[in-house]
Amino acid sequence: MLQYAINVLVTVVVVVAVSELGRRGSFWGAALASLPLTSLLAFIWIYRSTGNTQTVISLSHGIFWLVLATLPLFLIFPALLKSGMAFWSALGASCAVTVGLYFAMVWTLGRFGVRL
Repeated sequence: MLQYAINVLVTVVVVVAVSELGRRGSFWGAALASLPLTSLLAFIWIYRSTGNTQTVISLSHGIFWLVLATLPLFLIFPALLKSGMAFWSALGASCAVTVGLYFAMVWTLGRFGVRL
């Protein structure tokens, strides 16, 4: 239980740090957010709890392929905001496109024999 609480605490600290840095200056917030901190933390937590490197390898491969589907979000979201769309609508639309791209990526990878 203590390990779980530490995991949550570290994760919260990272998210708050990104948000605070982002308010003060977009470069440092973006720099911290662009680091694969969530992935790195997940690798560490999984390895510490299981000692299974195969699980970490599998997770790493899955993250690589699915990150490709998330990249358009960072172009679509600001484009929608610039076009005058309300923040929450733009965020929702961007997330909906990303979900669609996830499904498309999984389907495409499956056609090439890659299983996530």
